[in-house]
Amino acid sequence: MAQIDRVLGLRSGTAERWIDGYVRSRRRYPPVVRLEPTGADIVTWGEFSETRLLAGYRRAGVPMYRLRPVVERLRAAFGHQHPLAHATWLTPHGRELVEEIQREVGLDDRLALVIYRNGQLVLSLPAQEFEQAVDFDGTDIVRRFRPDPTLPEVFVDPLRQYGDPVVRSVPTAVIAEQNRAGDSIDFIAEGYLLTSEQVRQAIEYERRGRITQKAA
Repeated sequence: MAQIDRVLGLRSGTAERWIDGYVRSRRRYPPVVRLEPTGADIVTWGEFSETRLLAGYRRAGVPMYRLRPVVERLRAAFGHQHPLAHATWLTPHGRELVEEIQREVGLDDRLALVIYRNGQLVLSLPAQEFEQAVDFDGTDIVRRFRPDPTLPEVFVDPLRQYGDPVVRSVPTAVIAEQNRAGDSIDFIAEGYLLTSEQVRQAIEYERRGRITQKAA
């Protein structure tokens, strides 16, 4: 859970609340990502991917658990435990189904996955950013994603470095640490067979992460 907070720039404990639910003032709030709370700190790739989408709504000002009824209905409709980690809901037919479900459950507009714009059914801004940030495999499941869309060379892949952010296969944290130790961007790029731009983006990603952690 802590790794997800760090990778996605979330306040400490946010991923746990979204994935496993939480209790406040003796009231239990159900998880959005998991079927039921498990208390497990280790997450699946499907859970990580769905949390990547939810991160786009972090400033919506609406409790994220209110999105749960939509996710439950999509699980039943698409037959996937983690429907938002599949490409199905992003297709024209999928968007129509999402819009129908949103309307039926009375989802707050600030949490909408799809919206009407100029008479056309389109993805909301957070959903559009998610679509641009992820790469799907041949079965339409998220294969990897970019935690920061403005740094496209940095991505998270469950098969590389245990899901820590990388450029190609080199952890961004390792690159940033070498740079802080005095190594130049060009020197690091040559050592790892990366481009200077890849190294620059890795350093910038880690810099933004440190700023977020200090703010939290």
